[in-house]
Formats: sequence, structure tokens, C-alpha cells
Amino acid sequence: MKQRIVTGIAAGLGFLLLLYLGGSWYTGLILILALIGYDEFLRMNGLKQGRALPFIGYLGVFALIVPWGHTGISLTQLVWMAMFVFMAATVISKNRITIDHVAMAFVGMVYVGIGFHYMVQTRNGPEDGLFWTLLVFLCIWSTDSGAYFIGSQVGKTPLWPTISPKKSVEGALGGVVVSIIVAMIFAWLRPELLSFPKAAWIGLLIAVVGQLGDLIQSAYKRVKGIKDTGSLLPGHGGVLDRTDSWLIVFPFLQILSLIPHI
Repeated sequence: MKQRIVTGIAAGLGFLLLLYLGGSWYTGLILILALIGYDEFLRMNGLKQGRALPFIGYLGVFALIVPWGHTGISLTQLVWMAMFVFMAATVISKNRITIDHVAMAFVGMVYVGIGFHYMVQTRNGPEDGLFWTLLVFLCIWSTDSGAYFIGSQVGKTPLWPTISPKKSVEGALGGVVVSIIVAMIFAWLRPELLSFPKAAWIGLLIAVVGQLGDLIQSAYKRVKGIKDTGSLLPGHGGVLDRTDSWLIVFPFLQILSLIPHI
């Protein structure tokens, strides 16, 4: 537990510092996390044996993270080009790389690459990007904390026992309430950017979608028979273990235009 706390504090402070600095500092951090996360995804699925498939995937994740706005290349175009290269690899390799390998590697690239892409877009794209990024992250973290503490105290009704037996309905609802409160505080601090009704709506969605993102990762790990996606952070598991909610929440909010984007 001590190691977990020390690691969490050190990693959290470093992350917040680079988030505050923004620009290439934050983009660089997100790029590193994305590449490590994708590597964890490949390892979980036994796709690290060859060189070509991982290389294509790493290149695709890199392309999705690095800003290309000034070139006129869209996110859709990048995803399609990555799909084309992946599928061409089955022909070039004479089916040593199969369509099943390609399908899983492509899904991982989209899941990891687009999730982290929108984290960069939120921070470095619009004006007041720091405000919106902090709003999302603090609502996510407060949801996790609220669900854990409230669930451990009064949780009795299993939320989804076949996927994550320790989670409770009471804890999930507690996480929702805490997230809404945090979002309302942001609205109180900057009413010119965020109204109270919209803050409540955003807080609710972040809590619900974020917990679903956590359950998605839990379901995946249960199928693979593993506890953690990696061991990068002592006591915390891998990158995907720590960012499962992030990868779902940021794209969800951006796609629905609930937070500013470019």
C-alpha cells in the first residue's frame, strides 16, 4: 500500500506539471503513454512475435497523437490509411500476418490512439484548454475516489459481478454524485465558460461513461485471464489500467461537442 501511495503521488504530480505546461511537453507525455499502452495491448493479445505488425501499429498511434491540423489531414483519413497499410500487410506477408491479427491490432490502435488523441486536442486545441482538461480529469478521478470510498462503506448491491465483482451500485451512484459536485465547482469558478446545468450534465456523463470504460477494461482482462495490463507503475499496474476511463471519456465528450475542440 505504501508503494502504491508513493507511486501515485509522484506520478500524479509529474502528470499535472506537464499538463499545466501544455504544448509539446504535454503532447510528448501523452505520446509516450499511448505507445506504452499500445505495447501492452499487443502483448495481451500475443501480437509481439513479429516486427511488421507492431511497427505499423506504433506508427499509426504516433500519427493519431501528433497534430496534423496544418497539413489538412483529417482523423478519418489517418484511420483509413492505417487500415489500408494493416490489410496490405496480409498480402505482402503472404498471410503470415493474418486478417485476425490485423483486426485486433487495428482495434487496439483506434482504441488507444484516438483516446489519447482527444486528450491532446482538449488541452492544446481550444482556448482555455487547461480548464476543460482539468475539468474532465478531476471529474474522472473524483468518480473513481467517490465510488471506491462510498462503495467500501455502504456498498451492498453488486453492480456487475460477472465482470468486476468488487464494484457496487451504491459506489457507482456515489461516484456520479461526487463527479457532478466537482463539475459544479468548475462552473462556479468560471461561469463565463460553463453554466451550472451544463456542468451537471457533463459531470453525470463523465461518471457514467468513465465507469463503463473501467468495466470495458475489466471485461477484457477477465477474458485474457490477467489482473493488470502491465507493470509500469508499481502497485498500479500498466498504462491501460490507469487510463481506461480516460480513453472513453475524452472522445465521448468531444464527439458530442460538450467541450470545446478544434
